[in-house]
Amino acid sequence: MSDLVVLGGVESGSSDGSPALAHDRIDLMGMSLDELGDFAEQVLSERRFRGKQLFKWIYKRRVTDFDAMTDIAKATRAQLKEVAHISRMEVRAAQRSRDGTIKFLWGLHDGLQVESVLIPEDTRLTLCISTQVGCPLDCDFCVTGKGGYTRNLSKAEILGQVIQAQEHSPDRDLSNIVLMGMGEPLLNLDNVVDAMETAQVSDGLDLSHRRITLSTVGLIPQMAELGKRSRINLAISLHGTTEEQRTALMPINRKYPLADLVEALKAYPLRQKKLITIEYILIRGVNDTVADAKRLVRLLRKVPAKVNLIPYNKNPFTQYERPDNPTIVAFQEVLMGAGLHTVTRLNRGGDIDAACGQLGGYKQQRPGKRRSASPKAEQGR
Repeated sequence: MSDLVVLGGVESGSSDGSPALAHDRIDLMGMSLDELGDFAEQVLSERRFRGKQLFKWIYKRRVTDFDAMTDIAKATRAQLKEVAHISRMEVRAAQRSRDGTIKFLWGLHDGLQVESVLIPEDTRLTLCISTQVGCPLDCDFCVTGKGGYTRNLSKAEILGQVIQAQEHSPDRDLSNIVLMGMGEPLLNLDNVVDAMETAQVSDGLDLSHRRITLSTVGLIPQMAELGKRSRINLAISLHGTTEEQRTALMPINRKYPLADLVEALKAYPLRQKKLITIEYILIRGVNDTVADAKRLVRLLRKVPAKVNLIPYNKNPFTQYERPDNPTIVAFQEVLMGAGLHTVTRLNRGGDIDAACGQLGGYKQQRPGKRRSASPKAEQGR
């Protein structure tokens, strides 16, 4: 295609000069404050402040109707309707757990789907979001990897989860975002970092970097890049205390062994006395012994870390089991006795398959029907 105005990789018109179809208009969802300023100048021929107005309407007021943007001139609103739109994902399902947790199944523009989870607590409202359709890393305990990998999510799809989940809780503002849903966030590094920077802008979602946590299996080069580019919190899915044990659960350990990962954590550039969260799924008879706990203490001796223990949440694709409560308590007591700040995560949303390791977007991602586009090809998408 030729003679198209392209901004941020989105086409804004048709090649023959005819009016743009809805899906050909520039999508303003996902754009940063600077990108919206560029859009105002380059496409609308307006001053940059118009981009700031759009930013507030999109992210703070969550408006999609340009006619409702009353501080923007009518002529400009008419122009916006011709050249732009603000996308929304289809809400294909919104399941509510007995504990108040809500799991969303979002329909994407290409027919694919992902899930995210809204978790209400007394003092916090946390949203767990996805960053990929599926996951290429195939951790043995996790549903997401069983369905294979299709593609990265765009900035619009990442931020869209936040905006649309907030609409389901109009009386409370989101307090926390955790990038712990479907996919490996560091395989979508550019879109994830840009989206989370946009989420921190005071004229929009206004979330502190202290309230955003990214969870990774430990992709060492991308992890180092994250530390240079972002102040958000880091969480590591560890789940094993020996090379053999972790490799059996997480094949990525063959490429980035446990010993190398621990050294990378020691060197990670933490700011303002933050700690790295170590996520450790406790699986009966696999990694839940007192000996495992003692090895974990030794591994983390020089790592500025806190530990989040996650009793295994059963899913239909594995035979793993949750340890009994005395085993969980004994494991935690070893860590706390060694001075490690340790909490055991409550199982939230387990009755609707919304707990850790259970997200899969089942209705679209199916074991045995994998799509295997290379995640490397998705970088910067």
